[in-house]
Amino acid sequence: MTVTIDALVVADQPEAWQAAGFAVGDDGRCRIGSVAVRLVGGEQGKGVIGWSLRGIPADRTDVDGVPTTLSTAPPPSAEPPLHPNGTTHVDHVVLLSPDLDRTTTALADLGLEARRERDGELWGAPMRQVFYRLGDVILELVGAPGVAGEGPATLWGVTYAVADIDATAELLGERTSRVKDAVQPGRRITTLRHRELGMSVRTAFISPHVRA
Repeated sequence: MTVTIDALVVADQPEAWQAAGFAVGDDGRCRIGSVAVRLVGGEQGKGVIGWSLRGIPADRTDVDGVPTTLSTAPPPSAEPPLHPNGTTHVDHVVLLSPDLDRTTTALADLGLEARRERDGELWGAPMRQVFYRLGDVILELVGAPGVAGEGPATLWGVTYAVADIDATAELLGERTSRVKDAVQPGRRITTLRHRELGMSVRTAFISPHVRA
């Protein structure tokens, strides 16, 4: 069975996400494409503190330290709600690892296969990105090659695809960085100044894929 993301559990208040232009229900849930975001407040930590996945063993409770639960819910069939900021779906989720080999093994245990790798730098140090496909969401694993650090992997940030990147940036104004070219050819990206809104999740918005 294909592994897909059902929900991300986020330790933020709904009001902060509403200020960022997301449509949030009275139950604190925000559906973004096929993924539900459960906003549980800041009492349990910061950032993305866990996720629920389809297609994993029933007894799996973590993925290299990331709290994980099995979801048996089918993917949503109804159209997702419209978000004032123009978000259409989750483009990719970043998983940051202190031990790239260890986390790669944990993902392989779930049956996930790396689609591609890319070497570069992060904060001036060597960095490797390993990309996986979880349904319509890309999982981007990031870590230093050859380093076996301690501690768990963490869900570090989320990038959302938007229908019109310039309209999103205009709506959010000074709460976003300058729109610039993304690493992906033909796409453009802007970063949300999330802390100014009371959000603890590193957040970016990216323009749609360029179709050949």
